[in-house]
Amino acid sequence: MIVFEGIEAITQDFRGAYVTIGNFDGVHLSHQHICRKLASEAGHAGRKSLVITFDPHPKMILHPNIKPFYLITTRAEKMERLAGCGVDATVIIVFDHHYSKTTAEQFVQEFLWKKLAISKIIIGHDYVFGQGRQGNDAFLKSQGRKLGFSVEVIPAFKIDEEIVSSTLIRNSLLEGDVRKAAKMMGRYYNVAGPVGSGAGRGAGLGYPTANIEPEKELLPSPGIYAAFVDVDGARYSGALNIGAKPTFGDYTSTLEVFLLDFAGDLRGKKINVLFVEKLRDIVKFDGPESLKRQIAADVEKTKQILKLEK
Repeated sequence: MIVFEGIEAITQDFRGAYVTIGNFDGVHLSHQHICRKLASEAGHAGRKSLVITFDPHPKMILHPNIKPFYLITTRAEKMERLAGCGVDATVIIVFDHHYSKTTAEQFVQEFLWKKLAISKIIIGHDYVFGQGRQGNDAFLKSQGRKLGFSVEVIPAFKIDEEIVSSTLIRNSLLEGDVRKAAKMMGRYYNVAGPVGSGAGRGAGLGYPTANIEPEKELLPSPGIYAAFVDVDGARYSGALNIGAKPTFGDYTSTLEVFLLDFAGDLRGKKINVLFVEKLRDIVKFDGPESLKRQIAADVEKTKQILKLEK
């Protein structure tokens, strides 16, 4: 997949393309449905397929009071997931205060039509764009009739009678429901990062942990999780802790994982954890021995869960 950095970078062979537009944070199952449909229809029509997206996320510019605003995917992850849908290219438009003043009419006429002369646009059922959110499906259809491109609106994509959305996935993760998030994303939620040095308490209990410096701000709610861990191209099973260590009077929040089937020093390595299921909340034990017994039980439960996942 080609990645165009800005509108001006788009090459002439994308004139007449089939396009979709959106933020696509998480590239969840609804996003994947739209992008795969785009790639398929464009291919059958002998056209290029182009995804139009923005960086940073418009909410970060338009609503700076929402802090923190958590992204589900890093930019690199989003590009990888979009490429996996089979589209020919993605254009990343820098969204800033100046660009936010672009009207829906300007976007359609100056970009979609004069620059791209699009053949078709496919959008989700609730997508809006342009200053004042004036660009909706009705507006696009009226512009399409006038300029000569077709518009297809994809109905809401539902799982278990709920509309799949990035907001619902974020909320599920913040509530610790990583199973629900995975069902809507079509994959486990992941957090990667380098391994740093910890206090060594886990090793003292017989369960040495890798302390991860997460590259994402969005972490599931504090607790103990069963997880897969990718290290140097291999996948391991892990019991993961997010949050404080109240048994030791340590209330700083960390992300650390014990790999069940790994021996070696992980410090300095970049690892990737995939959240499978929450086991329990964090609780304060009456001492290290009580905690050690609970960790042993957590490890056994993790083994059972991940054995079924494999």
